[in-house]
Amino acid sequence: MASEATKMDKIVSLAKQRGFVFPSSEIYGGLANVYDYGPLGAELLKNLREMWWNTFVHGRRDVVGLESQILMHPRVWEASGHVEGFSDPQIDCKECKHRFRADHLVEQGMPDIDPDEFDNAGLEELVQSNEIKCPNCGAYDWTGVRDFNLLFDTHIGSTADETNKVYLRPETAQGMYVQFKNVLDSTRATVPFGIGQIGKVFRNEITKGKFIFRTLEFEQMELQYFIHEDEWKEQFEEWRMQVEKWYTQVLNIDQAKFRWRPHHPDKLAHYAKQAEDYEYEFSTGFAEVSGLHYRTDFDLKTHQEHSGQSLEYQDRHSDEKYIPHVVESTYGITRNLLMLLDHAYTEEQVGDETRTVLRLPTWAAPYKVAVLPLSKKEELTVVAEPLADELSQRFSVDYDVTQSIGKRYRRQDEIGTPLCVTVDFDSLEDKQVTIRERDTMQQDRVPLDSLVDVLEEKLS
Repeated sequence: MASEATKMDKIVSLAKQRGFVFPSSEIYGGLANVYDYGPLGAELLKNLREMWWNTFVHGRRDVVGLESQILMHPRVWEASGHVEGFSDPQIDCKECKHRFRADHLVEQGMPDIDPDEFDNAGLEELVQSNEIKCPNCGAYDWTGVRDFNLLFDTHIGSTADETNKVYLRPETAQGMYVQFKNVLDSTRATVPFGIGQIGKVFRNEITKGKFIFRTLEFEQMELQYFIHEDEWKEQFEEWRMQVEKWYTQVLNIDQAKFRWRPHHPDKLAHYAKQAEDYEYEFSTGFAEVSGLHYRTDFDLKTHQEHSGQSLEYQDRHSDEKYIPHVVESTYGITRNLLMLLDHAYTEEQVGDETRTVLRLPTWAAPYKVAVLPLSKKEELTVVAEPLADELSQRFSVDYDVTQSIGKRYRRQDEIGTPLCVTVDFDSLEDKQVTIRERDTMQQDRVPLDSLVDVLEEKLS
């Protein structure tokens, strides 16, 4: 088993070596905290998106989908409170000029203290009175703590001034609120109902790092569930169970690896009345992978006030008119990807060597099947290549003829491929191939004419 102190380093190395995650613009020295997703990472992200969508949108009769855009009218973000209130507490080291989130600095330097209980002045006092040193240079010479707005802004048109400023969205939720009436009218949905969306968001983070856990550009999978105010406590608990079900039943991760962390009442976001983070125990410690928020009617009400357009809902049975309240569940897709890698990464002794295995769920694995001719000899490849093409009509397939068969098995183990199909010289005579299972390394001989059925059964 990988030691807990080095496991994440090994995951980061594997992610680059095998094509899951690459540093962005690496040939130019990279861009800090921006990452690209290689061939395997792109497949894993696609599988995550599809599973989430199938679970929360296609899997429910009371949820519809939306795809709103990254750029929205700037008044959206003024109305939502992001222009004025979307900030983190920043503190700078005067010696090396590095910037830090003051709450993270306190959390690292004083693990027994909950930084959420302190405002900016309180965080500054903790840093000063406990002489917390700069993690980068070791100096103890800090600025005061101040708010740092996380919005990225840009401009539309040929001139850059305040009249044509727009923002890169920091969350997908607002698109669902400003389109609430259009969704309601076009679908004739009835409260309670939800809108689900997957999309890119951007945050000008103070403290970055931790690989893909905290980046400037990332993706969210979000669901806004519109309810009557009287139902919020019941719905909040219902969505707590839905979040837990996603991680423990769909992703099949032991519930002991998770915990709920309620937000401190004094640190709730401006829109929230109750909020909790669902945290996974990474090899580096607990960290948020999902959030649950009761946003009241803040968002629809404020957009109604600022736009002058009615966002009320009229109940068809009682004729009651009201602005719905919202329970929001949100999932960071790259954090969920990192969680899957962390949970799946395994090292085990096989004879005299250490075997590295990504025990990914079958649905998540970038390749479901690898077709491996025993050698590059033409009499094998003329069988193996058409077989790979045929299987590709049913499954995501990798075809590999490079290196020894043992090394190719190890490579497929490392990238999480559940099944390998080996074409050998006996296959030319008996019309059978060998299926090797990733987790057990068990090998079974299977007739070619029943191969597809056997693979489908094993992958189900």
